[in-house]
Amino acid sequence: MHLAKRGLRVLGIAESYAGREHSRLAGVVMRRDLRIDGVAVTGITVGGSDATDGVFRLIHHLGRQDINAIMLSGCVIAWFNIIDPAKVYERSGCPLVVVTYEASSGLEEDIRHHFPDDLARLTAYRNLGSRTRVTLATGYEVFLRVWGCSEQEGTELVNYFTKDGRIPEPLRIARLIARAWMEDSPRRSRYYRGNSENSGDPCCYQLDSDGSEEHAQHPGHDPDHHISTELLDERRIPKGQPGSNE
Repeated sequence: MHLAKRGLRVLGIAESYAGREHSRLAGVVMRRDLRIDGVAVTGITVGGSDATDGVFRLIHHLGRQDINAIMLSGCVIAWFNIIDPAKVYERSGCPLVVVTYEASSGLEEDIRHHFPDDLARLTAYRNLGSRTRVTLATGYEVFLRVWGCSEQEGTELVNYFTKDGRIPEPLRIARLIARAWMEDSPRRSRYYRGNSENSGDPCCYQLDSDGSEEHAQHPGHDPDHHISTELLDERRIPKGQPGSNE
């Protein structure tokens, strides 16, 4: 990873959800000078297992060949929907840094409690490995997992993109976009609602540099099929469960 490159670009990916059937996932391409030159959004299932697919949708629909590294705001998101960073690194070829912000004794017991028969989810969590606590140039502590680069390189990358505090700018902006998209009109939010057999969200939106909007639908998607408000309310996702804690 050429950290000294002037045109260094990072894809920052973060999510937002609030007890709904689907979480919003946003990807922001940001240059080293903190200029944004690409945005895409998609959705994943809260409590599902399609987070990795959601990341691949963002990468595919951005269609960029100039991304030098990927940052994730946590890899246990949307109520234990676990991203596979090793798979993302292997398929994208981009070094990957997962940034989290809170100390944790681990989530194995929580996974066993909420998903008692889900060995695949537990294994996916174990495969993430341990985190490394680092102190940024801003003086704040964060926790990192890295793939395709050294911990030192991962720390330097996060420092390059952290203007103040402890949240790198690509992740901060991505989370703001995901939150705004989640709160957008029912007309748009219905496109994010599918079923677990359809890998969560059948649609991915991309915002071009001129501000125009495009969307690509999953093959066979029926835009008029959506989950009722009553069904969403019945899910009753517990409050305070891990979003991007790890």
